[in-house]
This record gives sequence, structure tokens and C-alpha cells, in this order.
Amino acid sequence: MKLNYKRVLLVGMAFFLISAFWQAYDAITPLILTNHFGLPQSVSGAVMSIDNVLAVFLLPIFGALSDKKNTRFGKRTPFIFFGTIAAIISFIALTLVDNYQLARLVANGVPSMQAAREEALRLTLENPWPLIGFIATLLVVLISMATFRSPAVALMPDVTVKPLRSKANAIINLTGTAGGIIVLILGMVFATSKNLYMQYTGYVAAVCGVMLLGFILFLLTVKEKKWAEEMEQDTIKYGLDTPEEAIATTKSGLTKSELSSLLLILASVALWYIGYNSITSKYSVYATNVLGFDYNFTLIVAQAAAVVTYIPVGMIASKIGRRKTILAGVLIFATAFTIGIFITPKTPEIIMYPVFSLAGIGWATINVNSFPMVVELAKKGDTGKYTGYYYTASMAAQIVAPILSGILYDAFGMRFVFFTFGAIFVFFSFITMFFVKHGDSKPIMSKSKLEQLDVD
Repeated sequence: MKLNYKRVLLVGMAFFLISAFWQAYDAITPLILTNHFGLPQSVSGAVMSIDNVLAVFLLPIFGALSDKKNTRFGKRTPFIFFGTIAAIISFIALTLVDNYQLARLVANGVPSMQAAREEALRLTLENPWPLIGFIATLLVVLISMATFRSPAVALMPDVTVKPLRSKANAIINLTGTAGGIIVLILGMVFATSKNLYMQYTGYVAAVCGVMLLGFILFLLTVKEKKWAEEMEQDTIKYGLDTPEEAIATTKSGLTKSELSSLLLILASVALWYIGYNSITSKYSVYATNVLGFDYNFTLIVAQAAAVVTYIPVGMIASKIGRRKTILAGVLIFATAFTIGIFITPKTPEIIMYPVFSLAGIGWATINVNSFPMVVELAKKGDTGKYTGYYYTASMAAQIVAPILSGILYDAFGMRFVFFTFGAIFVFFSFITMFFVKHGDSKPIMSKSKLEQLDVD
């Protein structure tokens, strides 16, 4: 049995447009909140966590809803269709609201960065309606994205047999990273890290154009129902749906040992996402306001390192197991953040590139294998629900990360807390993942020498 790389790549177009969106959203939203509305880091962090609060509740719901759908277009495609259109329209509208606030700020002609933030906060307190309108529009954007995120991610295991899902997830992450890199390049073209008074409408319109390209390619090529049926046939053919004998099972149908592993995997996901999101949600602010670096190119370096890592890591996991591969990735990831602690505003910017390369490699190693471990434990017909579990853990963590880190930044300053906070939580995830016993793929038991040679 071989992985159909072309098929997975086309399915990955849904993740491509999702990643393009989040790359842009995470980059400009904290800059808008901090520089245009003058919000302190703790309040900005609270606003940045809204998407995660919504996701904790909405992603499991829409994942489970898509499990139960059966349209002529498939289970997941209708959610992707309507969610993407709503997200694109509302994302552009979000920048128009920001433009109104920005026009008020620019009219006052405040020159220095600190003075500009103080004036922005004064204007916000004097007339909070632009901020209220911004957050209301932001809610529409985030709800639109939440409607199809779980269905889009669940589509990969829908069309891929269990033993090949780490390799398939490597391709999915590759497409997502490609979307992120394209958006980072757009960020450099539009100079999003250089202009305090920038209007983001043109930049976001370009990002939405990238999202539309991925969306159209997905709609024209992906045959969800046909491919899902073929996966079911392969599952039966290779005997991959035979349940393990168990002495005791929980109400979920998992053995107690499997349930324990599921909870430990989800705890690990939560911990490394706290560390990861504390960095990504505020790196544009840290790089711009503390280090004086161009955050776009630094993140491109990290993304490029991840790109070259995804496929080899999927292959390595098929040889030594997902758990061992993840543990190695966690150590690499935590090491990168630990090195980052010692980078100061006086450090040459080029030093940041190998550090973020290491971070990209570590994150790719973790990310390729963690989601397949969760859905490996899913029973037939529950893939969307287990995808929701995965995102509940990651999004709950991302509620905590920007708020807690933002409070610490305000109390002690970003310079000494930024990378330290991330490194500590990533190290914690190593401990929980170490005790996981289930979630690695079972080898395919070929029934004949011809099947071993992949000959029909």
C-alpha cells in the first residue's frame, strides 16, 4: 500500500487556506490592538484569546456535526465552502473598521512609538466604539473560521488509512506551511513590520486572494465521497478495523489504558501549545518593539525549516513510532526557545535565523505526529469528534497562553519573559508524552508477497 500524495496534497488545500489566514491574523491583530488602539499587553492578549475560547466550544461541535452529515458533496466540504466565504468577507471588513481608528490617530500626528500608543489609548477611552466595532467584526471572522476548521482537518483521516496518516499529515502540514510562507512574503512586500500607521486592507485583500486560490483548487479537484469510500474499502482489505481485545473498556469504547493515553496526549498538546502560542501570538510585537527585527523573514526561516522536515519526519515516525519521534521534537523545540532567551536587541539579527530553524524543525516533528495519534484512537465514524478533542486541547491552551504571558509581560517586561515562558511549558509536555502508551500506528499485515511488493 502506498500513500496517494497527489490526493492528500489536494485535500490539504483546505488547510492551506486556513494556515494562510492564521498567519496573517496572528501577525497583524496584536499590532492593531497594541499600536492602533493602545491596549496594554494583557488586554491585547485577552482579545487574542477570543478565537481560542470560541474554538473550545465550536470546534468539537462542528467536528461532530460534520460526522453526521451526508450530502452529495460529502461530510466536510459544505462546511469548508460556507465557512471560507464568510471568513474572507469578514476579514476584509475587519481592516475597514481599523482604518477608521487609524485615521483618528494619524490626524493627531503623534511622532514617537510610545507617544503614539498613549495617544491611541486616550482616543480609545474617549470613544470606544471603533474598538467595539473591531471586536464585533473580529467575532464574525473567528466564528466563520471555526465552522470549518475541524471538518477540514478531519478530511485527511477520512480519506487515508490509519498506518499512512503520519505521512499524510506531513503533506497536509506542508501545504499549510506553504500558505504561511506565501503570507509572510506578502508581509515583507507590504512592509507590515515597518509602518506603525499602516492600513492593512491591501495586505489582507492579497491574503484573501491566496485563500481563494486554495479554495477554488480544493472545490475543483477534491472528490470527498468517492475517496472516503475507497479508504473504507482499503481498511477492510488490509484488516485495519479489527478491534483489540480488552479486559475493561470505558463508555467511549476505549480501554482504560487507551483513555489514559488519550488524556496524556491531549495534555501534551495543551502544554506545547501554551509554549508555542505564547511565542507566535506576540512575536510580531516582540520582534518589532523589543528586538527591532523584521518578524516576517524570521518566521519564513522557521517555516522553511519545517517544510524540509515534514516528509522525513513522517517517514521516521513510520519506522521508530510517533511517540518517540514527538519526544525528540519536543526536546528540539524547547532547546530553540531556551537559546532564544539569550538573544538581545544588540544581537545581530542573523543569529535569530538558526534558532528559528531549530524551532521549525522541532515544531514540524511534533505537529506531523500528534494529530494522527489522537485520531488513531477514534472509533469508526468518530473522526470529526476526535479532531474536535484535539482542537479543544490546543485551543484551551491558546486561551491561557496570551493572557498569562501578557500579564507576565506587563509585570516583568517582554525581554526576559518571552522565550523563558515558552521553553518551560514545552519542557513540561515532554513529561506527559513520555507516559503515553497508545496512538502509534499498527503495521499493515500484507496477505501475500504480491501485496508486500505493492503489486495488484
